[in-house]
Amino acid sequence: MQAIVMTGIGGPEVLVAQDVATPHPGVGELVIRAEAIPVLFPETKLRSGEFPMPVEPPVVFGFQAAGVVVEIGDEVDATLLGRRVTVATAGFGSYAEFVCAPASSVTMIPEDLSSADAAAVLMDGSVALPLLATAALTGSETVLIEAAATGVGSALTQLAREFGAARVIATAGGPEKSMRAKALGADEVIDHTAPDWPTRLRETLDGTTLDVVFDSIGGTTARDLLAAMTPVRGRILSYGWLSGAPAQISAMDLLPHGLTLTACAGPDWLAEVSRSGTAALERATAGTLTPRIDSVLSLDEAAKAHRLIEQRSPIGKIVLRP
Repeated sequence: MQAIVMTGIGGPEVLVAQDVATPHPGVGELVIRAEAIPVLFPETKLRSGEFPMPVEPPVVFGFQAAGVVVEIGDEVDATLLGRRVTVATAGFGSYAEFVCAPASSVTMIPEDLSSADAAAVLMDGSVALPLLATAALTGSETVLIEAAATGVGSALTQLAREFGAARVIATAGGPEKSMRAKALGADEVIDHTAPDWPTRLRETLDGTTLDVVFDSIGGTTARDLLAAMTPVRGRILSYGWLSGAPAQISAMDLLPHGLTLTACAGPDWLAEVSRSGTAALERATAGTLTPRIDSVLSLDEAAKAHRLIEQRSPIGKIVLRP
């Protein structure tokens, strides 16, 4: 079968199309014939070496795929054969025509949802839903959603008001993405590519404060937002680090105004994300969470997809199609 092999740590050029052996499932595993493979932002960090890979290259790359179950291993429900599902691998192996994954990672794709849409919305929706549940919005709060035009931020922007946000302020990178964030439901949008954007935020707030920050940028910018947050009730949910580093905030930064920071990470958090997959796909089917696909590329264009993501040019998910 054709697959994309990560030949080493480095730039997109290390993702090379090769013929490899078709996988077969072990105990508790299944194999799908892949129909759609989402290219995920964290995957670019793994490929570049910023995040540690679970195995040493060379290895078939990729974490998620959607397709049809064609083979099952022992101790797997036989009724899954022939069903359309999404799967998450054990850390590698999804950029391929056939993908082996734990049966426990399966999320059933609703009949009225395409495999491409399921692949595009799964990660964003399944992260956004537990973030919103953790935020525990009450209907009166002002929230800030960073990187709101794409990825998890786009799902948060679509769902925030339903979950209790009274005012949604968003950040986005550039005019086109700012327009997209507005269309998704943001009341105001600030361009976070401007170095003084935290100052612009305070001007936009005009004397009011932020109750909740969904922080996907991290780095030193997170500390700059603290002065704009509501004392005692203000809370930051830290779930990403587009800047290249987690939020650079200490307890001493939070204590003077009684603020809180929740780290949305770790095995227990990821288990909650996994449990939210079905709800995310159901919302996509119902129309309350719209899949955002920027482009569909052939499997052998995986390196191109990574280049586009690192240029921050896509407005929506890039999906690979074997």
